[in-house]
Amino acid sequence: MAKANMSLKRNTMPTQDAKVRAHNFDEVALGYTEEQAIDEAMRCLNCKNMPCVDGCPVKIHIPEFISKIKEGDFEGAYQIISMSSSLPAVCGRVCPQETQCESKCVRGIKGESVGIGRLERFVADWHNTFCTDEPARPASNGHRVAVVGSGPSGLTCAGDLAKKGYEVTVFEALHTAGGVLVYGIPEFRLPKNIVAKEVATLKALGVKIETNVVIGKTLTVDELFEMGCEAVFIGSGAGLPNFMGIPGEGLNGVYSANEFLTRSNLMKSYLSDSDTPIMKGGKVAVVGGGNVAMDAARTALRLGAEKVYIVYRRSMEELPARREEVEHAEEEGIEFRLLCNPTEIIGYHNPDDMRDPKNGFVAGMKCVRMELGEPDAKGRRRPVEIPDSEFEIEVDTVIMSIGTSPNPLIKSTTEGLEVNRWGGIVVNEDGLTSRHAIYAGGDAVTGAATVISAMGAGKIAAKAIDGALSK
Repeated sequence: MAKANMSLKRNTMPTQDAKVRAHNFDEVALGYTEEQAIDEAMRCLNCKNMPCVDGCPVKIHIPEFISKIKEGDFEGAYQIISMSSSLPAVCGRVCPQETQCESKCVRGIKGESVGIGRLERFVADWHNTFCTDEPARPASNGHRVAVVGSGPSGLTCAGDLAKKGYEVTVFEALHTAGGVLVYGIPEFRLPKNIVAKEVATLKALGVKIETNVVIGKTLTVDELFEMGCEAVFIGSGAGLPNFMGIPGEGLNGVYSANEFLTRSNLMKSYLSDSDTPIMKGGKVAVVGGGNVAMDAARTALRLGAEKVYIVYRRSMEELPARREEVEHAEEEGIEFRLLCNPTEIIGYHNPDDMRDPKNGFVAGMKCVRMELGEPDAKGRRRPVEIPDSEFEIEVDTVIMSIGTSPNPLIKSTTEGLEVNRWGGIVVNEDGLTSRHAIYAGGDAVTGAATVISAMGAGKIAAKAIDGALSK
């Protein structure tokens, strides 16, 4: 085995040149080579108490899979990851490792932590490239479970149960499985074929996926039980967009980030013959500072916008998006208008455009400048408006990316299902709701959060369902 790598810096992730990638939807990060992966793995100290595992919501055996990489046994590393994660190629790309497993890494005390996420991605990609054998399908145990939603929590729950022999059917409202992984995350961060491969692996385990089924309309949760299901897991996400309630939000050219990204990612509005048009070109303002805001801004740039602004009411230090995504956005030329808050979207009337002339079209956005005051309940300094600081930004499109809430459809059609004041389904520590045999997890419970936290909730619920049905 090669000598330990005691470098204070991790191996740099190869990426597309910023000027090139700003005009295509190809993946930005190109992945480690085998040599880079082994060299990075050699930075791991294989700590006895494994603090990195404590930082992982799905408890991947991190030192063990990294040890396999050191040996050049990449398939062995994949099998170790797969014991805990149903979506390794996804997590290796979009999981915020820097605030989870990597934040606990001992190497991060005096330098940069081991690139755990980059190694997970390498291992998953290696497996998907070189291994064509389907996983062995477990024998059925005779129990049937329904999963609502094919996002990360639903797919994880389904995968964990399928490995134990459960007959699992996933019901997805849209026409493609993957939930937020396919409609919310752009191709340049998470290629759709990666998600499709992960879904195919679950199908090989026996998971059935029914698309174009809206639970609460096509079928109710209670009807799933009538069809023979013994338990239901609700992983329907948080797809209801929030708006600011300012004048002009009804103008043509104003989108929620959910709508904008869904049109681009899943409905292919970037194609000239698409049936779902989207505003292209011109100047675009994205309101918000999270990962979704970065995705929307970078997508708008790739769709041909001449200028893209991120408008955020706090400073760069408070920006909630992953640092890597912020850096990529800056490299691509997106301008950050910080300590700014919109107060009105300005419109104009175009009688020659018959799409919806009564509402008019976006012509600009009024904003006020902000300063940071005392910390709020979450410890972040509260933004305070500076008097007489109003100014205007000339834009043609505005994308609101200020959060989402769980859709109330399932609650309104499922008697006795308790929700909190934000619309999230109330669950106990096992993911069990106020209704017997109905479990929930992910964004449907917490509101918009991370992919990996949703996966963790899916694992917890799967374990609880197995415990209840296998007695």
